[in-house]
Amino acid sequence: MKSKQSLLMPKTVLFVLFTALAIMALFPLYALFLGSLKPATEFFRYGLNVRWDFDLMSLHNYQSIFEAKGAAKHYFTWYKNSVMITVIFTILSLLLSSMVGYGLAMYQFAGRNFVFSLVLLTMMVPVEIIILPLYKEMIALRLINTIWGIILPFAVAPLPIFFFRQFALSLPKDFMDAGRMDGCGEAGIFFRIMVPLMVPAYGSMAILQALASWNNFLWPIIVMRTTDKFTLPIGLATFLSPLSDNYDVLIAGAVLSIVPILILFVFFQRFFIEGLTVGGVKG
Repeated sequence: MKSKQSLLMPKTVLFVLFTALAIMALFPLYALFLGSLKPATEFFRYGLNVRWDFDLMSLHNYQSIFEAKGAAKHYFTWYKNSVMITVIFTILSLLLSSMVGYGLAMYQFAGRNFVFSLVLLTMMVPVEIIILPLYKEMIALRLINTIWGIILPFAVAPLPIFFFRQFALSLPKDFMDAGRMDGCGEAGIFFRIMVPLMVPAYGSMAILQALASWNNFLWPIIVMRTTDKFTLPIGLATFLSPLSDNYDVLIAGAVLSIVPILILFVFFQRFFIEGLTVGGVKG
């Protein structure tokens, strides 16, 4: 009886602790949602707060966005641009990075460790350092003000390569040998056998890569020139200017921008947790 109580106590403490952490993590979203229902004058008076005032709360800010009024007239164009870039970037990044990570894990070739060392070294280089040479390269390739100018420079990133390599190391090579014995080529082994086994890794990286692309601000603002090509983070930033501060529409637009990431996480959370726990184990 005593042992059961001793086991129950740590679980209760952990439950209370993680519940408190979850509330702390969700509290800013709660405050943001309440702020999106209030006029901008309320924000200037009290800031972003959690006071319920039903006389002031309405869906007017969301109505302005859906009716494309004033500063929000390009909002859904920016939304569409962000969705398109995020989808293409995530698919391309997962495909290419998984192939590189799989190759580094499963094949023995001259310079393999050196290539992997370069991948690790690249992870230590801040993106701000390579912004200028990347910008010159995009000009030379005539990719300025195009979605490919945002997608291609970071489509193969060191973090996904490292993650897929570590995950692939946990997979038995017997599957590859069995595939070769059945007459399957190396591409077939990868796409027919290994890709299904790496689904948890794909789920984890899908969330992380999509989130990185969706929230990316620095590189798109450098590459994009015209308003109709802006992504959502850049477009939301234009709501604030020396001439006007559209905080009401900005906060409502920020709330709507969270929806795709929440949907993505709901669908991939099982793979996300499984991929993070399994990927770091070799055996």
